[in-house]
Amino acid sequence: MSLSSWTPTDILIHDLQLQKHPEGGYFAETDRQVTQVLSPFSRNEPRSLGTSIYYLLTKDSPSGVIHMNKSVTYHILHQGRAEYTLIYPTNPPTIEKHIIGTNVSTGESRQLLVGTGVWKMSRLLPEDMDHGCLITEVVVPGFHWEDHQFLTTEGLHELLKNVKGEEKETMMKQLEKHVKGRGA
Repeated sequence: MSLSSWTPTDILIHDLQLQKHPEGGYFAETDRQVTQVLSPFSRNEPRSLGTSIYYLLTKDSPSGVIHMNKSVTYHILHQGRAEYTLIYPTNPPTIEKHIIGTNVSTGESRQLLVGTGVWKMSRLLPEDMDHGCLITEVVVPGFHWEDHQFLTTEGLHELLKNVKGEEKETMMKQLEKHVKGRGA
């Protein structure tokens, strides 16, 4: 990572007026379109045409919890790197890992599209803890808490119910620490 254009996370939190996000990390809503559309993902309820936030992972808040938005979410990198885990609720679930970063020659991407109905979580990689990762998330139709859910321990067991043996144990071990209500 080139540090010549890197802004320390404490300055980003202050300058962008970021606050703690319920998913982990920090955020600030930067736009909520006034125009509303009927969302096909929410029983045709009216939603903002689109919303956007800054989202920052830091050393003190290096990962989010697994969650799902009904709307489509675009992730656009500003600085840093992060790993995104996407869980497609197929039978059995399909898990993909993507690095959002600047080194495209190694497979990193400066943007990531997460479709509707996909579980996701993000985390800083160990080598990026001191630098953090700042992105913009654009949600279309716009974000609404009623169109969002956190994966719970019970939900993870349900998601993995048809995965067997060692594969299930490995998946549970990797994912359980990133669900809402873990240890409950």
